[in-house]
Amino acid sequence: MRMRSGFDPDSSLWDLTAVCLRQLRLTHGWSLAAVGDVIERDRSLVSYVESGDTRLRIEHAQKLDEAWNTDGLLSSMVRFAKSGHNAQWFKAHQQFQAKSTELRIWETSWVPGLFQTPEYARAVFECYGLEDIDKPLTARLKRQGLLDRLPRPLIWAYVYEDVIESPVGGPEVMRAQLARLLELAERPNITIRVLPRSVGATVGRDGAFMLMATAKEEQAFTEASAGGRLTDDSTDVSSLRVKFARIGDHALPVDASLRLIRESMEKFQ
Repeated sequence: MRMRSGFDPDSSLWDLTAVCLRQLRLTHGWSLAAVGDVIERDRSLVSYVESGDTRLRIEHAQKLDEAWNTDGLLSSMVRFAKSGHNAQWFKAHQQFQAKSTELRIWETSWVPGLFQTPEYARAVFECYGLEDIDKPLTARLKRQGLLDRLPRPLIWAYVYEDVIESPVGGPEVMRAQLARLLELAERPNITIRVLPRSVGATVGRDGAFMLMATAKEEQAFTEASAGGRLTDDSTDVSSLRVKFARIGDHALPVDASLRLIRESMEKFQ
């Protein structure tokens, strides 16, 4: 069986779950189609799960635990994989982002990475105290290539007002960064809006996140100081979609947002 590039059950709980699923299937003498019948999905989905290309859903794990009388083994593994930090999550996030056709981004502290100028990005990495800045900087700028990929992805980016007013890297760097935002906002596939401080306490202030979608799948990545969490759980993704919509309810319209960005840029002389 072809395994996903980077498949590593020694460091990834999701990959270990995939190995366990395959082993249980073979032990019980089941075909991929037989597993598919139990979870009411096509055999190809089972193959994708076993190869690490798709994650096992909790509802499917529960059905298989019952069919194989595993005392909840697969369900427990899925819950543990979803709740703990996985060192491969950010890499998986980058890979899914690169093929996404739609991105919905909410940022509370920084300009979204896809929109950062090299100078701004360097200043951000310096804030984290990284010794080797060139490597992550090069990687970040390379990921920005998806902005020019054809067909171009649809991007909705909402940022908190502090993002456009904090002089990251100094006035000159910040002025150039805001000019870059205005330039990107002219593209028909990119929408940039600002959530003003004047709205007071509102949803979204608890952290940044990104919703990513392809024609077949949707995932969400939530950021945290000690890492991030990637999920394709339908409940989690739906919850963040609602949160993104509620942020949009309070954000300034596009024209007003760009006007505020322009005014902020003019302050950085």
